[in-house]
Amino acid sequence: MAAGLLSPSILAIVLLLAFPLILLGRYSLNPFVPGEFATEGVTLENFTRFFSDPYYRDVLFRTIGISIVSTICCLLLGIAPAYYIARVRSARLKSILIICVVLPLLMGNAVRVAGWMVLLGDRGVINAFLTFTGLTSAPVELLYTGKAVLIGIISVNLPFMIITLQSVIENIARPLEEAALGLGASPLRAFYRVVLPLMMPGVIAGTVLCFILAMNSYATPLLIGGPKFQMMAPAVYEQITRASNWPFGAALAFVLMFTTLVLTVLSAWLLGRYDPQSGGKRT
Repeated sequence: MAAGLLSPSILAIVLLLAFPLILLGRYSLNPFVPGEFATEGVTLENFTRFFSDPYYRDVLFRTIGISIVSTICCLLLGIAPAYYIARVRSARLKSILIICVVLPLLMGNAVRVAGWMVLLGDRGVINAFLTFTGLTSAPVELLYTGKAVLIGIISVNLPFMIITLQSVIENIARPLEEAALGLGASPLRAFYRVVLPLMMPGVIAGTVLCFILAMNSYATPLLIGGPKFQMMAPAVYEQITRASNWPFGAALAFVLMFTTLVLTVLSAWLLGRYDPQSGGKRT
């Protein structure tokens, strides 16, 4: 009975997820012949080219670095608003705050990134303000830099972190905090010793989600980073669409997926073992 109920879902997963991955994996092992979509043969030259080329290794390490930093920033910036939304007593105010957090998600990434381009451009709002106030005599290079990409990715992923943490904190009983405060703990110590251990499932879920989204960011590094600041997702797109090199593009996609999977599992494992009450790893 259970197998019969699950069979449509399993079939859908196989057709929509597993089969394309298997097909992409087969393409990654094909030799590249200009002008041909796919050729016969099996080779590892596409993966060899990736790991032997310093340019693509730098692209991978840059993607990992941006993803880790942006995820940490999302976590640090998301805890306070998530806690406030979860603990606010007015149901109307809570609904308004949740709508404000979710509202950016109703717009596409490209639209939000375009807004950052208006703000960070040489003739954008920030440079216009700096020039008008006399703080700078010439436009400051803000757009097409790593910092601009980092800001853009954080702005895109932060709502996911806030909503994830808020939903977990809301299920933590308020009397537990009140008991800690009644026993003489400061608000910060009560949060660290009581709330943080109980919200670790939300921390893990939000961190994993933001890291995966950052690793696979496309519109943000493409539009804000420009041609000089490459990350893995735009590199995959460039190889498949512009260079028409499906085998190498598929190899890049598999390297990106494997790296994301390994780092995601590792981060979830490390966060799951951390226990704030003991000041270190769980026993």
